[in-house]
Amino acid sequence: MYTRILVPVDGSEGSLKALLHAVDLQKLTGSELWILTVFRHHSMQEASMSMVRPSDPENLDDAMRAYSKEIAEAAKAAALDRGATGPRAFVKNGQPARTIVAFAKEHGVDLIVIGSRGVGDLEGYLLGSVSHKVTSLANCPVLVV
Repeated sequence: MYTRILVPVDGSEGSLKALLHAVDLQKLTGSELWILTVFRHHSMQEASMSMVRPSDPENLDDAMRAYSKEIAEAAKAAALDRGATGPRAFVKNGQPARTIVAFAKEHGVDLIVIGSRGVGDLEGYLLGSVSHKVTSLANCPVLVV
């Protein structure tokens, strides 16, 4: 049925629900489970406006990458706690929907399981949700949880 399932996670409750559903699917199908966290590049103007604390990395991208790694590792631990077998976690930089779809295509993913709402509710309302964009761009089935 499925050989590789991809679950994009952003630390939201919706992405955790999708992850737990994907773990259950993995148990039924024996597929590989891959977890992906995507962070967006921030310009120097955005970085100067955010004013990170002196103890934090000077580069906002480094701070976002570190935070994204924490999210990915926490998701991997949650998947293992739920009984997943050999989940793999990845972190990528880019526009979320396009990065998810490109990653899926590049790695032969045959199912994407994604939460219906992530941490960007206002952006989703104004620009369309990431899950909606993924469903319209993906070449493989997308299950929205």
